[in-house]
Amino acid sequence: MDQIWAPWRAQYIQDTSNRPPTSGCFLCDGIAAVEQDDRTNLLVWRRARSAVFLNRYPYNNGHLLVAPLVHCGSLVDLHGADLQEPLQTLQACLPILDRLLSPAGYNIGLNLGHAAGAGLPGHLHWHIVPRWDGDTNFMPVLGGAKVIVESLEAFYDRFIKETAGLS
Repeated sequence: MDQIWAPWRAQYIQDTSNRPPTSGCFLCDGIAAVEQDDRTNLLVWRRARSAVFLNRYPYNNGHLLVAPLVHCGSLVDLHGADLQEPLQTLQACLPILDRLLSPAGYNIGLNLGHAAGAGLPGHLHWHIVPRWDGDTNFMPVLGGAKVIVESLEAFYDRFIKETAGLS
């Protein structure tokens, strides 16, 4: 088995003292936290009825999660602004990602239920994954590893700067 070293992850594994108690839903925990904790929670954009997070384990650079503020696992049970605003937020994220990353396309999806691949089936969230021609190269195909070229912290800072003043 091939190994890829990621020593920066040791801090996350070793330091459990500063972790707040969780509800079992990292989206709800991030939304409920004070804004000063947004960077720690990778929450890059708060809106009236939705929030945008960086995916902690991205498929590609710029992989975002767009979630309604309300904890709901069923698309059928989400109504009105709680449904509309997350979709409008998703729509608003595309030109931001275009400016920041210039992707050639996007995969956008919502996994409904555990069997469909939802890692957090209780809180709906849409994935936005920027894609580039040739972004599946020899590393994931032969090496079984994905290369993410920009740190979450660096992209967080760029996304925050790009959305400053937006509501």
